[in-house]
Amino acid sequence: MPLALVWPGFLSGAVLALLLLQKGVAYTAAMAGLAAALLAGIGAIVGLAVPAALANAATVWIPVALLTAILMRSRSLALTLQLAFVLAVSGLLLFHAVVDDPLAFWRDQLASVVDAMRARGNFEQADLFASDAVLVNMTMVSALVVFCITAVGTVLGYRLYRALPGNMAVCGRFRDFGYGRVLALATALVSLAAWLGGFAPLQELAFVMFAMFWLQGLAIAHWSHGQGFLPTFGLAALYVLVPLPLLNGVLMIGLAITGYLDAWFGFRRLKTV
Repeated sequence: MPLALVWPGFLSGAVLALLLLQKGVAYTAAMAGLAAALLAGIGAIVGLAVPAALANAATVWIPVALLTAILMRSRSLALTLQLAFVLAVSGLLLFHAVVDDPLAFWRDQLASVVDAMRARGNFEQADLFASDAVLVNMTMVSALVVFCITAVGTVLGYRLYRALPGNMAVCGRFRDFGYGRVLALATALVSLAAWLGGFAPLQELAFVMFAMFWLQGLAIAHWSHGQGFLPTFGLAALYVLVPLPLLNGVLMIGLAITGYLDAWFGFRRLKTV
């Protein structure tokens, strides 16, 4: 799924995190309620399914609010993102524990989307979304998209909070973030079990766990920029290229490999010793 499709989620999540950090829970809840009312009103005017639109918004706002609350409580960005990793894994395990047939589940969930595509004459795209080849990967893709929106939205909101006058980096810097060897070892063990067992849900879990290390790879890119190894143009190009449909998969995997290796070998620690 092109990351350009989830940029609105990043931005809304960032605004929510910023409001929580700067204004507190009561003010943010009031603004979220107003935003939900506006979303429902606009959806009703343009003919969108209002319950689905509100559900999509809640899918972003609730996890970001949870992570921001953890950030405010722990005062540690690294711990918050590590817990986001654990929560994503727990959510994926819970989904497979509750849903007996993921293929049938996603076929039902996407039925209205497929019907809307066919009504607009997009038959090829509708057939693609209705195919088993796409549906079988929807659990994995959805888990990664929700994680990406939640984690990036929280980090961006925290960064905006730090940029405001009088706010310091009291929770740490994103460039110093790392998952640690415990999560790296857990990823390796799950990957080994998935390879030996050939169990599809375990294979999904292994890929999601590995792919989430892209966030540590992104932190390394920011660290490299701060150290002068990566020019501003290079960091900006990374953000420009990642949303492109043909490049986001390659860049995400490249960042994940970099982040995973850093979790074991600590490239940034080696440089600062």
